[in-house]
Amino acid sequence: MSLSLKLYRLATSLAAPALPWWLNRRAAIGKEIPARLPERHGIPSRPRPDGKLIWVHAASLGETMSALPLIASLARHTGVLLTTGTVTSAQLAAERAAAIHQFVPLDVPRAVNRFLDHWRPDAAIFLESELWPNLLTALDARGTPRFLFNARLSPRSAARWRRFPRAIRQIFGGFTMIAAQSPRDATRLRGLGLRDIESWGNLKFATPDLPDDEAARAALAKACPGPWLLAASTHAGEDIPVIEAHRALRVLHPSITTIIVPRHPHRADAVASLARGVPLARRSRGELPVPGGLYLADTIGELGIFYRLCPLAFIGGTLVPIGGHNMIEAAQLGCATIVGPHYENQFEAMTTLHSVGALVDVADFMELEATLIRLMSNTAHLAAMGSAGKRICEGFADLPDRLARRVLEAMP
Repeated sequence: MSLSLKLYRLATSLAAPALPWWLNRRAAIGKEIPARLPERHGIPSRPRPDGKLIWVHAASLGETMSALPLIASLARHTGVLLTTGTVTSAQLAAERAAAIHQFVPLDVPRAVNRFLDHWRPDAAIFLESELWPNLLTALDARGTPRFLFNARLSPRSAARWRRFPRAIRQIFGGFTMIAAQSPRDATRLRGLGLRDIESWGNLKFATPDLPDDEAARAALAKACPGPWLLAASTHAGEDIPVIEAHRALRVLHPSITTIIVPRHPHRADAVASLARGVPLARRSRGELPVPGGLYLADTIGELGIFYRLCPLAFIGGTLVPIGGHNMIEAAQLGCATIVGPHYENQFEAMTTLHSVGALVDVADFMELEATLIRLMSNTAHLAAMGSAGKRICEGFADLPDRLARRVLEAMP
């Protein structure tokens, strides 16, 4: 074991006595589920099922969404254990994952060993970039094959890893297979001296479609004839440009209805105060929009309705320096997308969708308004953009099955 990994193991062991206090603090602010805190210490809340068991670890909500189709593929052949690290991902796992769910144990030797001694996985899959050294080395000690799928490595992380070449060999070199989510990530991983890095594509393109509510969608369509425009996951500083664009669009399309979905619903009052003379209805109050008005969707979990209703969506977090939000969800449902210049957290999705003509990027607020006017006046072009996005997503449909097959073939 490299010196850096030995020091890490020692540091985590020394920190272990303080971790219950830390977990209780997190539970007090809603970041842990109190009744399930023992799982974080490696104490199981469920029995291990008989037979083969594959362990999948997905750090948070986004990774868990990506894992769902992979888990479904694996579950047709073997038992699956899913670990996550957040409350929201645990809720998603309970609702949609064909797997036993546990919270991931803290990366301290005692918790790790307790966890692995109970579950005894026959293979382990890690998604994206959350790699816990004690967990990984403990798997190696047990001879458990491990895989890194949808692997992602930022330039900053790559620079940090290069400072520990021996740890790189042990942590990354121990994977049976590393499948990068993009050619850029594969190149960065190879830059660490790793070989046999494969770029299989991003599992996020294969995630299940967002859920729909046909009755709710029909009620909206009945209330307003359209056209419809969506501003999804907006942040402070983006609502005013969207509302001003709506005012300009009403000149050409008097019955246009623009749906604004704040990324954080608690901003609803602030967004509503910006309407200034434009009719505004709030979904949280059970109101319906009127033609030519704004519809403030200050609720959670309903984007699937709106992406199906609207031919075009502006994706928030891109006009202000947030880094962007999920653009693939819109493309999967045939909704054309437009983004601002700050999409660094969604770079691969953005470039993929842009390359097939499913997405348009703009430089600033003024270009956003001009582009919205141009696109909303060309329904045929919007339909073509939406179809292109849907096609590119459908091209990834078999990715979970192909990855699952590689794991199943490598199992002892």
